Amino acid sequence: MIDKAYLTSVLKTLLQTPSPVGMTEKAVAQTHQWLTELGFTPQYTRRGVLYITLGDDAPKRALAAHLDTLGAMVTQLKSNGRLALRNTGTWAARFAEGARVTVFCDDKQYRGTILPLKASGHRFNTEVDTQIADWDNLEIRLDAPCYNETDLVAHGLNVGDMVAVDAQPEFIDSGFIVSRHLDDKAGCAVMLAALKSLVDDKVIPAVSCQVMFTISEEVGIGGTHGFGAQVQELLAIDNSVSAPDQTTRDDALTLAFRDRTGPFDLAITRHLLKLCQQHDIPHVRDTFKHYRSDSAAAIDAGWDIRAALACFALDSSHGWERTHVDSLMALATLVRHYIESDLVPLPGQ
Repeated sequence: MIDKAYLTSVLKTLLQTPSPVGMTEKAVAQTHQWLTELGFTPQYTRRGVLYITLGDDAPKRALAAHLDTLGAMVTQLKSNGRLALRNTGTWAARFAEGARVTVFCDDKQYRGTILPLKASGHRFNTEVDTQIADWDNLEIRLDAPCYNETDLVAHGLNVGDMVAVDAQPEFIDSGFIVSRHLDDKAGCAVMLAALKSLVDDKVIPAVSCQVMFTISEEVGIGGTHGFGAQVQELLAIDNSVSAPDQTTRDDALTLAFRDRTGPFDLAITRHLLKLCQQHDIPHVRDTFKHYRSDSAAAIDAGWDIRAALACFALDSSHGWERTHVDSLMALATLVRHYIESDLVPLPGQ
């Protein structure tokens, strides 16, 4: 059984832990602690990807979810005492407007707000509605007495300072979870909940498994390295797409058959379908037009691995995101059964 309270507790803590791509240390350390409490020995790649091995032998399958989130970086100290910024990861400036943020300097941090250049209705009147949503039209107003570039320098601000956007999570009684950065902290919480279920039931899988928490998926290089030499299957855990012409539902997991890079491994995807059917796990099938994940990164990097993608439902991805606990529980249940299942036969076997 999947511990729903554990899953939601872990997710809430992760959402409240800043981890913009390029500055994921706190979320990694928190996940390291949870893995240790479950009895695992965490390890790291040279780039800082966190992973554990579940089982007694060299791993032949891997699962991956990413701890990094969208964020931004300071690109200029402005003469008006504010900060120019640029997005890190692909997300729209319209979703940045009004966001509360923390700016991390070399040795201190400041709170602030991302605002459009024309933010005051009493000054710009209807121009606040007609200014184009673009990163060049945004700036950070710090909650510090900074009125010119000299003030910013005196406070220790610099070009290259990291900007973490508040998640502002809400866990609704109906089961909906609304927050920034559910992509992919919800996926990480799903994997942790599945691992806890295996530990609670004292299950050691027949097929050893490498469980990875990557740290740079939002810039396309999360799953590019770190797999064991004998790994032949990779299942990425990430979000699906709730939108017109998509089949994703709030009360089910989604099995992706393709993303923008092409089809996923059909044999593994059908294996996942069979597990859903055997264990009455709510699921739908979908395809994604503008999407890539750790699976795609691994294939692009040249790994000789068969890859698939299983997802939790997500509306308004890379914006004000929303998922549902039913979808997370369904996905965690599938992850548990997948880890316990046999390898999918290689071609020709």
